[in-house]
Amino acid sequence: MDFRDSPEEAQFRAKLRTWLLEQKGMFPTSGDEYWAAQGRWHQALFAAGFFGTTWPAAYGGRDLPAVYDVIVDEEIAKAGAPARPSLGYLVVGLSHHGSEQLRQRFLPGMIDGSERWCQGFSEPGAGSDLASLTTTAVADGDEYVIHGHKIWTSYSDVADWCLVLARTDRDVPKHKGISAFIVPMHEEGIVQRPLKMISGVTKEFGQVEFDGARVSADNMVGAPGDGWKLAMTVVSHEREPSTLGFSARYGKLVRQLAGRVDGTPPDELSWAWVQTEMLRLHVRRRLSEQLDGIVHGPDGSLDKLLMTWVEQSVGHATLATLGTSDEELFGAYLYSRAQSVMGGTSQIQKNIIAQRILGLGA
Repeated sequence: MDFRDSPEEAQFRAKLRTWLLEQKGMFPTSGDEYWAAQGRWHQALFAAGFFGTTWPAAYGGRDLPAVYDVIVDEEIAKAGAPARPSLGYLVVGLSHHGSEQLRQRFLPGMIDGSERWCQGFSEPGAGSDLASLTTTAVADGDEYVIHGHKIWTSYSDVADWCLVLARTDRDVPKHKGISAFIVPMHEEGIVQRPLKMISGVTKEFGQVEFDGARVSADNMVGAPGDGWKLAMTVVSHEREPSTLGFSARYGKLVRQLAGRVDGTPPDELSWAWVQTEMLRLHVRRRLSEQLDGIVHGPDGSLDKLLMTWVEQSVGHATLATLGTSDEELFGAYLYSRAQSVMGGTSQIQKNIIAQRILGLGA
């Protein structure tokens, strides 16, 4: 594998570095201020040509190879700028399962940031078993009426639209009775409440209650019962490190910690350095495979476990190096504890690996 930039990639990287220098200090990078400003950051990145680089030009993207997203993530991390907003999983889900009419209507606003989105998958009572969701959508003429409760809904307080999974058929196996809808968030029957995290952040996650909310039947993504297929597309993409930029952010944090060490670094920091380098190389390998047209499928669970281990190693290194003396970096440790739960628990990832990759329990 050749990790060097092509002339075109090098030109893109240089342009991005210059632009990031011009933005320095203009956008907050942590806390509630970061989440509150993320919509403006999204639009600024898009306007400059650094967001939606790999998505279809027909919907506002630039149709560039996957390596360009990695360049954006790397340079953002090096510059200490806010992370690139994570929307790829929604774009991929709608691109693969939505009708052309839905793609034309919703993808441009999703990509350019003019319309904000959230994802209504997780529920308080479903745990890690997404197929056990209890939110219902009942047909009523040319609309569906939704009742239920979603939780850990990113950006729900500012979202215009929510991609919601709801049960439309109780008489079939649970995986087959789920449908997906694009639901307007500013309608009657929808209540959003923020969730305060242990780090003090209140703007990242919310819980959303649907009490008779109505959505047009035309806003169903795919056919009735296709929701599980969409969900698997979304979570598989969400778990790939090469599309999320985690590797660059972890490496930057480790270098920050190394610069604060007085004397011999703690073992936790040395191990975190090894872990982040391992993830960096793994991400490069995955990127190379993507460029060769390889689709990973359940291998995304391996990637998710790897990201969890690395983020929590970096979190422990933060605690061992600085304790609680640096509020922002201590927040990185606190946030790392959630990695083994969000996006599918580590136990669920191990079950997927055992069943779908190793063939155990078949």
